[in-house]
Amino acid sequence: MNNNLNLQTNVALVGTPCHIIAAEKMDHYAEVLGRSPIDFKLGLFCMENFSHLYLKEFLSEKNIKIEDIDEFRVEKGYLWAYLNNGNVFKLPLSQAKSFMRKNCQVCMDYTSELADLSVGSVGSDQGWSTVIARTEKGLRALQKAENEGFIETKPFEESSLNLLTKLAKKKKTENQEEIKKRESVARPVLYRRYINDEEFMNEVFSCQFDDLKADVIDIGSCVLCGACYCVCPENIISIEDRRPQLKGNCPPECNLCYMACPRTYLSQEVLNRDLDQKALGDYLKIVSARASNVKGQDGGVVTAILNYLLEDNISEKAVVADKMAENPWKPNAILTSNVEDVKKAAGTKYSACPVFKVLKEYYKKDPQDFRNDSVKEVS
Repeated sequence: MNNNLNLQTNVALVGTPCHIIAAEKMDHYAEVLGRSPIDFKLGLFCMENFSHLYLKEFLSEKNIKIEDIDEFRVEKGYLWAYLNNGNVFKLPLSQAKSFMRKNCQVCMDYTSELADLSVGSVGSDQGWSTVIARTEKGLRALQKAENEGFIETKPFEESSLNLLTKLAKKKKTENQEEIKKRESVARPVLYRRYINDEEFMNEVFSCQFDDLKADVIDIGSCVLCGACYCVCPENIISIEDRRPQLKGNCPPECNLCYMACPRTYLSQEVLNRDLDQKALGDYLKIVSARASNVKGQDGGVVTAILNYLLEDNISEKAVVADKMAENPWKPNAILTSNVEDVKKAAGTKYSACPVFKVLKEYYKKDPQDFRNDSVKEVS
């Protein structure tokens, strides 16, 4: 059953490794799922993510209101919260397990290995970001963004590369042990099974939302990316209470939600298992960078690169995670062509965000509206 989400335009996506994997998978199976508008993948470094609800409750127990926090950071083994009164609260990550999302414990990707460009703070000086160019498209964007004055770069030191490699290996090693543990107690981690495209199509042929619920959602593997919601041609999947929900009956031959999910089977053609042996995945170049004219977290590089993509019409729109005005630090995906929207959304949120949901919200509109409108997610 083919999805009808086939808008011919180009969108840049900013996302965590699981978002990037979902985008890659949706593009790989475009003949079945429908053409994905995501044409540029800007991935973020990510060791773990947190439940917004449980994080908020934890901070409340420490007499901290989440709305009083100006910035969150994860670095040097701690979760840091910078309050607007100047105080700083820090918590060892080992004590943050209570509000860490379970799916993060089976993720093997620290540096968004399937992105065009990957960005994070580890390894670079304060006020700079580490940028990994992985594809020719990503490398061209990095070089042109620098040539046109959006960013400046400097060499990435060998000692910095060693540190970044060490952290990436740590995530792969520790989470591989968690995957083995879950598999041993019949809690399958399907996306780590070795399978090729032909085997994938046979495995998912008869899988529907009930299978997605059993294989991914109910066992704590859902990354809450919204891919299932986005590709559903019947519009019967909603995202409520931090998980996808079915609000109708799946047509007999529809398996699109199961196909698109980044935590069901991933074929070798989508995610080559040789990457397990490469701490940082495949890449062409690594540099330190900072924005020339934008102030932001870790040098504002993500914002500056998005500004370049939009202003040079490489991408017509961008999907970024903003904050909800009425619920501070709860991420809210927006689809926009407005550079000011991109600047406003700058900064890491550290909570799950269904980034693909906002694409579906757009597809309910008249396609002619796309070039003239910014579309905010209906939460």
